[in-house]
Amino acid sequence: MATDDVTAQVRGWFAGRLPDGWFTGAPEIIIDREEIAVIGTLPDPPQDVPEAERAALIDGLVRRFREETRERRIEIAREAEHKFRQKVSWGVVCGGETVMFTTLSVPVMTRLRQAERQVLDTLVAAGVARSRSDALAWCVRLVGRHTDTWLADLREALQHVDRVRAAGPDINS
Repeated sequence: MATDDVTAQVRGWFAGRLPDGWFTGAPEIIIDREEIAVIGTLPDPPQDVPEAERAALIDGLVRRFREETRERRIEIAREAEHKFRQKVSWGVVCGGETVMFTTLSVPVMTRLRQAERQVLDTLVAAGVARSRSDALAWCVRLVGRHTDTWLADLREALQHVDRVRAAGPDINS
């Protein structure tokens, strides 16, 4: 979890570095131990577009943005990766849909008991996932989708803990 100061530094750096006009507002910056995700909002397609065309229009807008900004995004990501020592991933929101261009897939070691492994094996056998790894990722996404509010409250509480820790006495002196 990133501290408020680090998050503020990263947000400020990207606000100063990103070209004007890329997004309709400030991008969302999501930071964890390995990655900084920059997710900007593109203008929504016109409301009068027929529903049959809407998905294709959003796809076209996202692809155009991705192609037209590729070189600059790579350049900015390299600078940020050097400065903050974390990988940078990119994504956009358009018409209410979030599309990530690049993301890290980080291995995570876990120990599971037999009953938990059987859940993963059932998902694999049913064709829901290709492997135990995919099944575990599917489970994590499912839990995340259904507990957004609870996870947001938990993250907020962790930020409060970070602030209290930072305000505490310096024991290294």
